[in-house]
Amino acid sequence: MRLPEPPAASIAAAALATAVALAGCATSSIDLAPEASDRPWQPQTSAAGDIVPGAAPSHAPRAPHDYTLPASPALASVSPPAALDATHAYTLPELIDLAESANPLTRIAWNDARNAALAVGIAKTAYLPHLSATAMGAYQSSHGSTSTPLGTGSSDTTVHGTISALSLQWLLFDFGGRAARVEAAEQASIASNVAFTAVHQQVIHDVTVAYYRYEAARSRALSAQQGLANADAILAASRARLKHGVGTVVELAQATQNRAQANLALVQANGAESDSYLALVSALGISPLSKPTIAALPKRPLPPALRASVDSIVSDAIARRPDLQGAFALEKANRAKIKAAEAAFMPKIFLSASTSYASGGTSISALPAIGDQSPTVNLNGSRYGGGVFLGVTIPLYDGGLRSAVLMQARNDAESASARLTRTKEEAVRQVVAAQNAVQTSLASHDAAKALVDAAQTSYDAALTAYRNGVGSVTDATIAQSQLLAAKNADVDSYCGALSAAASLALATGTIGSAQ
Repeated sequence: MRLPEPPAASIAAAALATAVALAGCATSSIDLAPEASDRPWQPQTSAAGDIVPGAAPSHAPRAPHDYTLPASPALASVSPPAALDATHAYTLPELIDLAESANPLTRIAWNDARNAALAVGIAKTAYLPHLSATAMGAYQSSHGSTSTPLGTGSSDTTVHGTISALSLQWLLFDFGGRAARVEAAEQASIASNVAFTAVHQQVIHDVTVAYYRYEAARSRALSAQQGLANADAILAASRARLKHGVGTVVELAQATQNRAQANLALVQANGAESDSYLALVSALGISPLSKPTIAALPKRPLPPALRASVDSIVSDAIARRPDLQGAFALEKANRAKIKAAEAAFMPKIFLSASTSYASGGTSISALPAIGDQSPTVNLNGSRYGGGVFLGVTIPLYDGGLRSAVLMQARNDAESASARLTRTKEEAVRQVVAAQNAVQTSLASHDAAKALVDAAQTSYDAALTAYRNGVGSVTDATIAQSQLLAAKNADVDSYCGALSAAASLALATGTIGSAQ
């Protein structure tokens, strides 16, 4: 007896209900967004306090304008200070070595270079055959019954089997398409390696400049300390003059004010020293909580090589700078991509091979039996085969896809050439600017040294004259302030010249170690 078929109306209603339910699933996710543009987002949090996906909780509403987020315990941990020798004063070369191993930028650039190298290997796999294996199993069981005037019959059918196949595909010839893609990947790898070197050069430059700036700030703090001592000497002389009846209260007040200004300058210099120390630690790429001891900068004359003319270093800088070498490699990579795009118009010769094996069985049971046959019939069998094919594929029409890809490749190559030209012009500008900064710093240092000698003589004479009653406290305080300014100018010009030399080395691509 056949079962009645379900009415078409029921099927249509079920399909409509399913469609409506599925359509509502997409728009229901709008609850994950903030409820209004002028209301803060109230995230759902786990028991530990971490933000988890989900709609905003309906309980515990926050203030209307509370735009703070809940604290996430997973982010509360801070990297510990670097393991440093507290008894050792780190020199500039040691700080550079520490930065090259600890700065995250160098590790990121290293991973980028490794990925680019792996891309070359990926491109070379196109020369090798691709081998794949496939296996499938199947099982099917069915039951049927039939009622006739002669009686009722039933049958049970069971089918099972397995199929396994091994296939090989090998591209034999493609008119240079694979070679062009490998060349592009190799040039991209060179560009990544050059970028890796550029990152190290930038880290060396940043640490070097930060070290010189810290040394300048530390020297300014020492000068401010000496300025405070000079102000104390003027104040002591003013008190002595007042005690002996040759000074005035106005002179004492001026000396006291001068001492207060010197103390303020010392406080500000110490603050600037702390800021420059933090900047140096940050340039190292270690935890800001680290407290390395920094060795003092050895006082040495500025090298005469810094006074070389710019014409003698521009040509070498153009041939050595990492950004130029990287742009040159990328230009070659884009040229290779043109070859790969042109090869897409050519035929391809390939080899394909496959082998397979299939086995299975069928069991049929029929009640009642038909004639003298057994009520159950079992069939089993297997089959295997293989084939090798050599073929040619010829692209005929693809809606202009290959032409568009070729145009893109040519545009990219033209842009790469223009970018190389622009980078070269910018490199020359940076070299000239860096050389000008070096020359200006050297001239400033020569002038500052003469200024320090003159200011020291003026201060000593003014203080001696004031102590002997032939000078004024105003002259002494002015001389003391000018001496402090001269010492600061000397320190700034010296460290500025060293920083400018480091920038020139970076601009010329020769900054490979401590300067």
